[in-house]
Amino acid sequence: MNSTITKSAGMGAIIDDGTVTFRVWAPNADKVFVAGSFNNWSKSEIPLEIEENGYWSVVTDKASSGDEYKYFVEYNGKLLPRNDPYAFEVTNSNGNSVVRSLDYEWDDTDFKMPSWNKLVIYELHVGTFNRSSPDAVGTFENVIEKLDYLKGLGINCIELLPVAEFAGGISWGYNPAHPFAIEQDYGGPDGFAKLVNEAHKKGIAVIMDVVYNHFGPSDVDLW
Repeated sequence: MNSTITKSAGMGAIIDDGTVTFRVWAPNADKVFVAGSFNNWSKSEIPLEIEENGYWSVVTDKASSGDEYKYFVEYNGKLLPRNDPYAFEVTNSNGNSVVRSLDYEWDDTDFKMPSWNKLVIYELHVGTFNRSSPDAVGTFENVIEKLDYLKGLGINCIELLPVAEFAGGISWGYNPAHPFAIEQDYGGPDGFAKLVNEAHKKGIAVIMDVVYNHFGPSDVDLW
């Protein structure tokens, strides 16, 4: 870690010009550390500095895109491992957070969403809509395979049941564990971006069910 590196604004793991700024809200913590594949998971090597209003942050040139990490929160003499509530990707709902940017190469720039009163919406559940077998979990790629079929029905918008990372691989999605990460079994953030991109190229808007009034009940590091 180089103390002269400037921290980036924002929450979570923010990549900027060869550095990563980690920032988390932990108002009751005594100390906070970040550990990951970039420092052999040392729980004490990289401490975060306290900021105002319960925020903690640090900038390091050791971490980079693709690295896995967790915060270790010291509270009442205990060191508690916690995933980043702002992680854009996790290995799974009770795995590790992943440092990543959202730099998908879009080619849907001409798409314009129809006005609300002209939307014809088809709601679908990614996990079961077009799965390859009864025992498999459907993916964003499976949905892409059916976009022409959906367009032929006369719809111009698909609404996805919640796709935020949830516990297990089979769920309707109403038990979110990581609100900013996309369900890994569906294809993760890259798979989701590809679905949106391909839908837009066919003139199909994408809207999402979201769950903000509850989380869990399991794999919830937000607690």
